Amino acid sequence: MSAKIQNLQQLRDQLRAFVAERDWQQFHTPKNLASALSVEAAELLEPFQWLKTGEIEELSAETHTAIRYEMADVLNYLVMLADRLDVDLLAAANEKIQLNAQKYPAQTARGSALKYTELKK
Repeated sequence: MSAKIQNLQQLRDQLRAFVAERDWQQFHTPKNLASALSVEAAELLEPFQWLKTGEIEELSAETHTAIRYEMADVLNYLVMLADRLDVDLLAAANEKIQLNAQKYPAQTARGSALKYTELKK
């Protein structure tokens, strides 16, 4: 069993090794990884489909576990896609938070679900 993963770089390295052991690199094109990511995201949505809110109180233990595993699949494919495209996910996330802060200033966006183009400035 491999060591416990502590950060995205370690996860990337574990995924690289897993893929290499199976000679799957040939299938992991950016397009294929993005497609797989989309499929896994849809599978993540399925357990929530007919729930009122999807809060943890509505989930059975089995459903909660299934959701955890789908979330892991989404993360794994995202990390592999970032690896193939040389994207630093944490840097990209930080940049995106800053961009969203500009699009959605707290004083105008608080309590609103409107898109930034519809917010009153």
